[in-house]
Amino acid sequence: MRRVFLPWAAAAVFLLGHANASGKTKPGSASQLQVINFNFEAVQITWNTSAYAGINFTFVYKFDKKEEYRPCSSYILQHGYSAGCLLEVQRDGPLYFSIRNGTQPLLTKNLAISAYLKPRSPGDLSFQWRQEAVTVTCSNLGYNDLQYEIQHKTVFDAVWQSTEAETCNVTVDGLDPEKCYFFRARVKALEFAYGSETYPSDWSEVTHQQRGELRDSCWENSLFPKFILIAGMVSFLTVFLLLLSLWKLHRIKKVLMPSVPDPRFSFLGLFESHQGNFQEWIKDTQNVAPLNKMEDGELECAPEDAVVVQPAEAETPKTVVMTSPLYPQMGEEEATGDSGQLPCQPPQGHGVVSLGDFTFVMNDNSYMML
Repeated sequence: MRRVFLPWAAAAVFLLGHANASGKTKPGSASQLQVINFNFEAVQITWNTSAYAGINFTFVYKFDKKEEYRPCSSYILQHGYSAGCLLEVQRDGPLYFSIRNGTQPLLTKNLAISAYLKPRSPGDLSFQWRQEAVTVTCSNLGYNDLQYEIQHKTVFDAVWQSTEAETCNVTVDGLDPEKCYFFRARVKALEFAYGSETYPSDWSEVTHQQRGELRDSCWENSLFPKFILIAGMVSFLTVFLLLLSLWKLHRIKKVLMPSVPDPRFSFLGLFESHQGNFQEWIKDTQNVAPLNKMEDGELECAPEDAVVVQPAEAETPKTVVMTSPLYPQMGEEEATGDSGQLPCQPPQGHGVVSLGDFTFVMNDNSYMML
C-alpha cells in the first residue's frame, strides 16, 4: 500500500501547489478542467482522466468557504468511469471544489462561475418589416453586459452577415423584401464584464422570412428556377455536342469513304426492269446478240478471222482469204485448196459490199482492211 500511496501523494501535492498558485491547470495536464456555467442555472465541470484510466474520481464542492464539502449528486460518466459533475446553481458567486481519489485530493480549487458563462439561446424571435429593413426582437435575459447577434443570408449567399446590439432589438438594413432570408440569433457575454473564458450561446432555430411573412423554407422558392436554369444549360450543351459529333462524323466519313454514284441514274431500267442483272439489261438496251458456246473440239470462228471476197463476173469463182491480224497466214496447201475445205466457214452475212470486181459478204461484226 505504501508504494501505491506515494505516487498519488506526489501528484496531489503538485496539483494543489499549481492550483493555489494560478487557480487553473495547464492544458494537457492529467486533470485538465473544463467549466461551463449554463446561464447561471447549472455548472458543468469535467476533467481529463487519460493519465489515470480505470479510476473513479470523487468530486466534492461548496458555494461558501465556511460550509462543508458535499459530494456530487450527478456524475458525468465516460467509458463507465466518472469524468465530470453537473451542479445546480441559482446565482452568481464562488465555487469551491476538490477532485479526489478516494480520500486523497488530487486538485482543490475555487473559481467564479460567472467567468465561464454560456448564456441561453434567444427564443421567440419576432420580425417587424418596413421597406428594406427588418427589426428583430426577443426577450432579454435577466442579466446585463450581453451582446445580441443576428445573422441573415439568402440561398445565394455563401456566408452569414452579422448585425449586433447590446439589447435584443436589432435592426438589419439593406434587405430586399422580395427575397427569402434565413435568420438566426445568439447571445455573447462581453469580455470586459465576464472575462475571456466565456462561451457564446447556441444559435437559435433558423427562421425564414419573405415579404414580411414566415416561410417554412426558402429552398422551395429558389430550387425550381435554379433547377430549370441548370437543366436548360445541360440540355443545350448536350444538343450542341451531339450536332458537333454528327458534323465531325460526316466529315470523317466523307474523307475515309468517298461517295459512290448511284447506278440507278446512269443505267436506267437496270434495277427497275431487270433487278440489277447487267447482262439482261445490256442485251435489252444495246441489241447485243448472245454468244453461243462452241462444242468441244470445234474451232471458234472469230468475226475478224477472214473476209470472203468473190469476183463479180468470174465464171469460176475463186476464193481469196484475207487474214486478220489475230490469225497467222495459212499454208499454201490450205490457201490454194478447195474452198469447201476451209477450216472455218464465214458466217452468213447480213450485207454485201462491192469494191471494183470484188464483192464482200459481211456480218454485223466484220470489218475490212484495205
